[in-house]
Amino acid sequence: MPRPIIPRSIAAPPSRYAHGVVHSARARRLVIAGQVGMRIDGTIPDDLVEQMEIAWDNLTAVLAEAGMNISDLIKINVFVTVPGSVGLYRTIRDRRLGRHLCAATYLEVAGLVAPNILFEIDGEAVCEEPDAAFLEMPQSDEAFTLPHLDPARSRAKP
Repeated sequence: MPRPIIPRSIAAPPSRYAHGVVHSARARRLVIAGQVGMRIDGTIPDDLVEQMEIAWDNLTAVLAEAGMNISDLIKINVFVTVPGSVGLYRTIRDRRLGRHLCAATYLEVAGLVAPNILFEIDGEAVCEEPDAAFLEMPQSDEAFTLPHLDPARSRAKP
């Protein structure tokens, strides 16, 4: 099971996160791409809080699809374009993580992929439980082909 590391020889974290997390090398590892506050229909709300909530929902959906949950997160990175939002972020993060601690980084940035995207979160999770969920997943790249990204489907027909 992942174990948070908070050395007594350095300053304690100023909020609920760990300086590091140790896990065994015999674990299933999930690296989660940046998730933004985009709903399934492709819309993005203007409100920062809504974007944060939706991005967290998207992150937890990726975890669930891999047979994992919030307690398997070992690292998160957050990018916010609204200066001074750390308090708001911490409130939402602490509610979403509950009592779970993971390593965390918060960055205020000038911009993300599009001007209306105000928040992005990525992460890493490990699960030391049996790989049953992984073994049930499709085992070839073909099973993961997205129709709108498939070059064969986008070619003009003669």
